[in-house]
Amino acid sequence: MCTREGCLTDFYRIGDKIISRKKISAGIEKILTERSKGKSQQEVADAMGVDRTFISRLESLGELRKGKNIAVVGFPVKNKEELRQIFLERGITNILLMNEQERTAFVESKTGTTLVNELIRLIKEYRKYDTVIVLASDMRTKWIEGLLDKEVITVDIGTSPLKEDVYVEPESIKEILDQLI
Repeated sequence: MCTREGCLTDFYRIGDKIISRKKISAGIEKILTERSKGKSQQEVADAMGVDRTFISRLESLGELRKGKNIAVVGFPVKNKEELRQIFLERGITNILLMNEQERTAFVESKTGTTLVNELIRLIKEYRKYDTVIVLASDMRTKWIEGLLDKEVITVDIGTSPLKEDVYVEPESIKEILDQLI
């Protein structure tokens, strides 16, 4: 039922067509989910049976921030939850922060081949980003910077090898993000 204030139903009659708001919402959700997984506009358009320009216009309609696609990697970080919150508040969602215990468990829980494969997967994933912020020891930041072919912003949190968690000053991270975003 539709009133002057709006429709109270899921269905709309437009000419000879009956349109379902739920079907449109589900389609948009699927498009955005597939795009956020890294599929191209054309791949998603083909799978959904729509024109690629529709995907482009849909993204433009919902865009909140245009600019660099940013990811974060950091270890061993003592105040990782505090930093994670800062990154999330600024729209950064790919955040890999570990304390020393988690970093050690990550490495020791895998066989050599599995560890190499996991590292290759992570490198491939982070190469998709325009900018990667790296919080690590001096040696590790140089190593990661060499592996990624994008802009890498390094925050050296100590001299290698780091064996204990390091507190990273939140204000310094906010300053970096204010310059990027």
